[in-house]
Amino acid sequence: MIRATLLFVTLTLSYSAWALVPPDYQEPPSDFSAEIEAGLQINTGNTDSSSFNGRTKLVYDTTAYRQEGVIKAYYAADAEKTTSEKYDLQLQSSYKFYSGYVFARGDFIKDRFGSYTRSSTVSTGYGFDAISDNNTRLSLEVGPGYRYNLPAVTDDIPDPAADRDIILRTAAKFEQRIHEYTSFNADLTAEAGKENNTLTLDLSYKNTLFQDWAFKIGMNVKYTEVVPEGSKQTDTVTTFNLLYTFQ
Repeated sequence: MIRATLLFVTLTLSYSAWALVPPDYQEPPSDFSAEIEAGLQINTGNTDSSSFNGRTKLVYDTTAYRQEGVIKAYYAADAEKTTSEKYDLQLQSSYKFYSGYVFARGDFIKDRFGSYTRSSTVSTGYGFDAISDNNTRLSLEVGPGYRYNLPAVTDDIPDPAADRDIILRTAAKFEQRIHEYTSFNADLTAEAGKENNTLTLDLSYKNTLFQDWAFKIGMNVKYTEVVPEGSKQTDTVTTFNLLYTFQ
């Protein structure tokens, strides 16, 4: 009698559990997502050098708002000294409505060995999705902004004055899902001002290795029309990173 009662209770509880949590149940999608990636290179022997780059992207995306932040860091050194050190912070807040979105954005760069050691751009404007489906997305943005650039110190100009400029910022953000495990991204940003013009192209190719881990190849190319004497107009950074995505 006792065994029969225990068996009945066990079956009843099991049935109730399956009724509450079906076997194909999945957690609802989260509004928050993040990407963390890093790459490290160390050379020894004939050449002693090391380099590191890292990137963290945080996104909070709801029906009405999208908040996005990206932090990038680049560092390189040889046996004698540091040869590259750069930090990049990007923040954007967008409010969505039926035909697109309005946004406020800030870009802040500290580049120890760049033609401009400090650069800050704040902008606002309007954006919309020109293409948006399961595999392809193209977003376009345009709006005014303000840019602050501090040139690098040179022997001729030991105390350079900062450049301040009102700009028009335009951007195109392209995402293409090639297949289930592979995607390609291309972001093109132009800043046109009275004192200077810049053009930035950010490319990346991502291939999922397993679950939330992926291998990513990235390239960032920035062209600056007016640079201090002795500096190059084009800067290029190429990265090979391991990326982890969670949400």
